[in-house]
Amino acid sequence: MNFSFEQLLAFVSVCERQSFSKAAISLNKHRTTIGQVITNLEDQLAIELFERAGRSVIPTEDGKLLYLYAKQAVEQAKTFDKVALSLSYGGLESITIGYTSFIPHPALAEVRSKLLKDFPTMKVNFMVMTKDEVVKALHEGTVHIGLTISQGSKAIDSLDRTFLSYAKFKAFAHKDSHLAQLSEDEVLNGLKSSRQFVLRSLLDEGFGDSALYSPDYEVIEQLSLIIKFIREGLGWAFLPQSIMKSAYATESFAELKMKEFRLAPQIPVTLLCPHSKQIGNIKQSIIKALENFID
Repeated sequence: MNFSFEQLLAFVSVCERQSFSKAAISLNKHRTTIGQVITNLEDQLAIELFERAGRSVIPTEDGKLLYLYAKQAVEQAKTFDKVALSLSYGGLESITIGYTSFIPHPALAEVRSKLLKDFPTMKVNFMVMTKDEVVKALHEGTVHIGLTISQGSKAIDSLDRTFLSYAKFKAFAHKDSHLAQLSEDEVLNGLKSSRQFVLRSLLDEGFGDSALYSPDYEVIEQLSLIIKFIREGLGWAFLPQSIMKSAYATESFAELKMKEFRLAPQIPVTLLCPHSKQIGNIKQSIIKALENFID
């Protein structure tokens, strides 16, 4: 039994939008055309794929099951198209890397240095984004590489995903602060009663439960600004433990150790990119740079 890409694409679009009209708009087709494609597919399969309820259409149990396979087939076809297209192009003159704000700046500097060595004439732009913004920009083609929180393995799309490591966070304060003078048994209560600076990305990505300790907290957009505040002795924060690789941090920072620190955030980080010949070479260069940084 053979199915056309048009049938599978229409089926997936209707499933996701639960509307013939919305699916038609997304595919730049007329509503009646989409309706006829689905009807023909149901006749061909001899099963009912949707329950019609006014203007809404809800996938049947059979439709939900087939959706998973149709989605995979559609995304694989898109990947084939992108890879085939990329083979006809030369190297990229510039790329944009979208990254979540908790990615340490020394790690990004390592990436830029490696790319400068491997692709000396290529321009590299860095943009701070949330996980959802990175994924959307990758699909739209405005971002070439994403460094962000790992998504669930059940996600189905045409992106290439490479797990990198866990970003391990520790609590830091100024070395001369009262928190730095506490014993391990006293640190937890000290954190709860002191001003905490929290990276907005930790809250946006759902890590509030493990990232918030103090009721007296302030949300900060940029990692560099939190580092500045701690250097000024204005409070404490959970920061990637690799921050201690930076000379400007080690001069004034103190890690706050306590027995309960198994509760500190550990965030899985992944590299996302489209499937393409040009991006593949750049991806390997970035992975090598990050592996060196992690080591």
